[in-house]
Amino acid sequence: MSQTELQTITASHHNSRSHPSTPNIQPQNEIRPISHTSLQSNAGTHETPRRLSDDERLQTTAETPDSTNVTTAIPDGGPGWTIVAACSTMTFWFNGYSTAWGVLQTALLSSSLSATTPATISFVGTLSIGICVAFGLFNVRVMRLFGARNTALFGMLLFGAGLIAASFTTTNLGGMFGTAGVLSGVGSVFLYGICNILPTQYFSTKLGLANGLVKAGGGLGGTVLSLAGDALIRHVGIAWTFRILGLLMLATGLPAAWLVKEREGARLRRSQFVEWSMFRSVPFTAVFIAASLATFALFVPPFFLPLFAKSIGLSSSTGAGLVAGFTLCTTTGRLVAGLLCDKIGPVNMFLLTMLLNAVSMLAIWPVSSTLAPLIIFAMLNGVANGAFFTTMPTVVGTMFGPGRAAVAMSMAITGWTGGYVMGAPIAGYLLQAAGGKVDGGVQGVEVYRPAIYYAGGVALASSFIVLIARLAMDRKIIKRM
Repeated sequence: MSQTELQTITASHHNSRSHPSTPNIQPQNEIRPISHTSLQSNAGTHETPRRLSDDERLQTTAETPDSTNVTTAIPDGGPGWTIVAACSTMTFWFNGYSTAWGVLQTALLSSSLSATTPATISFVGTLSIGICVAFGLFNVRVMRLFGARNTALFGMLLFGAGLIAASFTTTNLGGMFGTAGVLSGVGSVFLYGICNILPTQYFSTKLGLANGLVKAGGGLGGTVLSLAGDALIRHVGIAWTFRILGLLMLATGLPAAWLVKEREGARLRRSQFVEWSMFRSVPFTAVFIAASLATFALFVPPFFLPLFAKSIGLSSSTGAGLVAGFTLCTTTGRLVAGLLCDKIGPVNMFLLTMLLNAVSMLAIWPVSSTLAPLIIFAMLNGVANGAFFTTMPTVVGTMFGPGRAAVAMSMAITGWTGGYVMGAPIAGYLLQAAGGKVDGGVQGVEVYRPAIYYAGGVALASSFIVLIARLAMDRKIIKRM
C-alpha cells in the first residue's frame, strides 16, 4: 500500500469519528415541531445552539420525557370513551342548569319574586357559574389530593343539594343566592374542572372530538332542562321544579361521577398554584384575555331570550322553546367545533367562533322584532356559544400538553370570573336604564338594543384579540393552527 493511500484512509477514518452520521429520525407523536426541528438542525454540527424564545422554551418544558406530557402513552380511545360519557353526563346537569336559568328566572320574576329586578335575579344564576370558574385553581389542588372520583362525587352531592335547598327559598332572595347561587356554584367548581382536565389524559389526536362530546352533554342538558323546566313550572310550580331537578341530578349524576378516574400514570403533577411563566407566551396571553372578555357576552342571550320573547308579544312557552332551540344548537356547535378543531386547528376555530358570535348579535338580534329572525339568531348564536366551550380547552390542551393543561386551563377559566358574574347583570342594568319592564311585558326591541350592542361589542373585541394570538403563532392564515 502506498504512502498516499495510507494517508487517505487515515484521514477518512478521522473524519468519520469526528463527524458521525446522524440519522434523521422524526418523533412519532410530534406535538411541538419548533423544539424538535431546532434540536435536529444542530445535531452533528459544531454550531452554537440557537437561543429559544419564551414560547419555544414553554413548549420544550412541556415535552420533557419525565413529565406526563408524553403523548405516545395516551390511548386516544379505549377507556377514554367511558370517561367522555361520564363527563358528558355531569356536564348535562351543571351546564344545562346554567343555560336554562333564563326559564327559571322568568318564572321567579312572574311569581314569587315579582318585586325583584331582572338584573338582580340574574345575579343568582351568574353567581353560580361565577363561583364555578373563580375557584378553578382550587379544584386542581383538591383533585390532586383526593383523586378525580372523590372530587366528582362531592361536587355532584353539593350541586344536587343546592337545587333541593333552593326549592324551599323561592320566596326569599337571600335564600336563593345562598342555595341556587353559592351552594350549586361550589358543587360545579369540582365538576367543571374534572370535565376539562380528564379528556386531555386520554386523548391527543382526537382531543377536539372528545371535548366536543363532553360539551355536547351540556348543550343537550340546556335543551332538555329548558323544556322540562317550563313544563314543570306550569304543572307543579317553581318550588317543586327545583326539587325535582335536584333529585334527578343526584339519581343520574352520582353514578356518572363514580365512573370517572385518572389515567394510570397520569395523576396531576405537583406544580405552582399559578405558573406565571405561561404568560410569557404571547398566544396564551392573548387567548386568556380574549376568552375572559368573551364570557361577558356568552350568557346574555340564554338569560334574556325568554324576557325578550315576551317583550315582542310571544308566549312564555315560545320563550322557553327559543332557549331550548338555542341550547340544542349549542350541542351542534360543540360537536362540530370539536371535529373542526382537529381538522383546521383549535385557534383557527376559536377565531371563527367569536366572529360568528359577534355578527349574530350585532346584525341579527337588534332587528329580530318577529319570531322568524329571532329563531335564526338563536340558532346561529347557539352554535357559536357552544363552540366556545369546546375550543377553549382544546386550545389550551394543545398549547401545553396534558401535564400542564390542568393548571393552564384552571388559570384560563379563573379569568372568566368577571364575565360570568357581571356579564348578564350588566345587560340587565342596561335594559333597566333603557326603560325595560320588570315583568317583561310587551315593549318592542328598542329597549333591548343597548344590552344587545354591549354583548355584541365585547364579542367583536374578543375576536380581534384571538386574531392577535393567531398571527403571533404564524403569519400564514391558511394553515392549521
